[in-house]
Amino acid sequence: MGMFSMKRLGLIVLILILVSAFFYFEGPQYLDLDVLKAQQERLQQTIAGAPVVSVTVFFIAYVLVTALSLPGAAVMTIAGGALFGLLAGTLIVSFASTLGATLAFWSSRFLFRESLRQRYDKTVQRVDERMAVDGPFYLASLRLVPVFPFFVINLVMGLTGIRTWTFYWVSQLAMLPGTIVYVNAGTQLAAIKQVGDILSPPLLFSFLLLALFPLIAKFLLALLKRARLYRKFTKPKRFDYNLVVIGAGSAGLVSAYIGAAVKAKVALIERDKMGGDCLNTGCVPSKALIKSSRMAEAMRQADHYGLPVVSPQIPFAPVMERIQKVIKQVEPHDSVERYTRLGVDCIQGEATLISPWEVEVKETEGSTRRVTAKATIIATGGRPFVPPIEGIDQVEPLTSDTIWQLRKLPQRLLVLGGGPIGCELAQAFARLGARVTQVEMGERLLSKEDPDTSAEILRHFGEEGIEVKLQYKAARFAIEEGEKVAYCEHPQGELRIPFDQVLVAVGRRANTENLGLENLGLKTSQGGTLPVEEDMSVCYPNLFACGDVAGPYQFTHVAAHQAWFAAVNALFGNFKRFRVDYSVIPWVTFTSPEVGRVGLNETEAKEQGVEYEVTHYDLEDLDRAIAESEAYGYIKVLTPPGKDRILGATIVGPHGAELLMEFILAMKHKIGLNKLLGTIHPYPTWNEAVKFTAGEWKKAHAPEKLLRWLERFHHWRIG
Repeated sequence: MGMFSMKRLGLIVLILILVSAFFYFEGPQYLDLDVLKAQQERLQQTIAGAPVVSVTVFFIAYVLVTALSLPGAAVMTIAGGALFGLLAGTLIVSFASTLGATLAFWSSRFLFRESLRQRYDKTVQRVDERMAVDGPFYLASLRLVPVFPFFVINLVMGLTGIRTWTFYWVSQLAMLPGTIVYVNAGTQLAAIKQVGDILSPPLLFSFLLLALFPLIAKFLLALLKRARLYRKFTKPKRFDYNLVVIGAGSAGLVSAYIGAAVKAKVALIERDKMGGDCLNTGCVPSKALIKSSRMAEAMRQADHYGLPVVSPQIPFAPVMERIQKVIKQVEPHDSVERYTRLGVDCIQGEATLISPWEVEVKETEGSTRRVTAKATIIATGGRPFVPPIEGIDQVEPLTSDTIWQLRKLPQRLLVLGGGPIGCELAQAFARLGARVTQVEMGERLLSKEDPDTSAEILRHFGEEGIEVKLQYKAARFAIEEGEKVAYCEHPQGELRIPFDQVLVAVGRRANTENLGLENLGLKTSQGGTLPVEEDMSVCYPNLFACGDVAGPYQFTHVAAHQAWFAAVNALFGNFKRFRVDYSVIPWVTFTSPEVGRVGLNETEAKEQGVEYEVTHYDLEDLDRAIAESEAYGYIKVLTPPGKDRILGATIVGPHGAELLMEFILAMKHKIGLNKLLGTIHPYPTWNEAVKFTAGEWKKAHAPEKLLRWLERFHHWRIG
């Protein structure tokens, strides 16, 4: 064993001995206010007779209690005031508590940093990120507002990269106000000679100060932080708007709508098309395409319904034109005209943040102007990410933004990416007649779903003729003798794939370019999104972000969900702020079969260490599914062992998106499987599957002993 390990072992043994001795000699009973009060006069006489020794003993005891994270530091702080007075007590406790905290900090770093940092890497990384942004101010805020026990702060900080000296002086200064409040309470406690003294004004004031200190500290800390943030900017005396929203996609439209609904003066700035990705290049066109492709597939499967099979001759251009007609039909819901009628000032142009209150707009017609607002919401959305693969520019890659410009069906379509977008479009184009090859770097499609879900989708894709290449990585593109080709790497060798068009669907990036983030000192996260707080604010209390630009979920319904919190907090945050709730987030991949999910799946439950049971129901047993010749897929529900509370549900099958809604409602309003089982579902419907799933859970948790007694009872009754 090395010298370092021996030192570490020796320190652990020493700590265990000291902690054991504390409890063996009944240390906790001495750190009690009643004991302190009973022994107060005797202790004060001892201090008067040997002040230096008494102070030394008290100091060492306080350091040990704090360093070993033992219970009783608060009582000892009050005791410092009761025994030594306000000034001396404050000095003794301040230095003893800081020295003890630093020893605990150092011990945590020396003993546990390597092991615990790996185990709790994400938590420690978040603390390090906050330290990088706010510096010592972050530690000071933790000390001033005791949301976490001080011993937890000592131990966690030991795992971070903060310097010991910085930890010491920040802790001493930040803990000083609280120390004074507690020591002062101790001095007043010493003044109680009779019952009537409890109601004396000085003592009542001390305890009131003790109770209010965390609130006062939090308020003053917020003022200080606000002053630090805004010190470089000049706040306008008057504002043009209550709220400026940058971006007219799903998040921006909902934000502007909420602002207008509560009669705020709102400006909505959009540089391109109203409706954003969802209307123009995302949800609406993709679902219109999927419907056309499903109709084509239904024609091929007509024999399932006793009808002659039809081999559809698909005119691709009219299919794509229909998509544009669908967009035009939905467009009025998101139009300038509608939002203008609602009272929103719609501005066409590109927005740049100048200050927390000022936005410069380069309008479409060429002019530039500045608008001011009490609060601003960034809702600029995202865009497809095209990786810098060698030769990719030569083959003119398509993305989910540009694929809608096609009017001629590519005979050979290469799809890069096995996520929801890649899977939906790969299957849709295959059903419309393209020969599709899908390349995915990972081991399976839809990697965020459970392995059995991925396997089910892969099986259906294989049946429909989609060639899926798993664990392949596109390495380079080229044009060889007029033909586009991709070279993909695999552990077993390189694969050459010729194609006519390539669709890149490997992820998205937030739109933050030219926003002027540097003017406000804002930086994007590692994933390219803006880091937001729980109230959707971005560093500044009056600046917010929502939707794809904020993450972490890039769904239209999540963008709308976030927008409510952003808008309400932007307009009313001075009175109360609401924290965004992600506990019940549904998502659906609109392949056939559809994949709908809400809450945890098995993969996530295992990663998070959540104990669970699985209830499984096969849709092939559902009468409605059999009647419609779509009897395939399943419902899988996770619950805590022995309980009917729903932790999560996954549905793989026809109408998965609609079936999911009952589980979403149940999770949101804490409705268990027992109540779903007791709800009448009309027959024959797809939603009966939800009830039957609850029935499967009930059967698995039937009271077997009671049923055996009932069986005996019924036998007895019939003789």
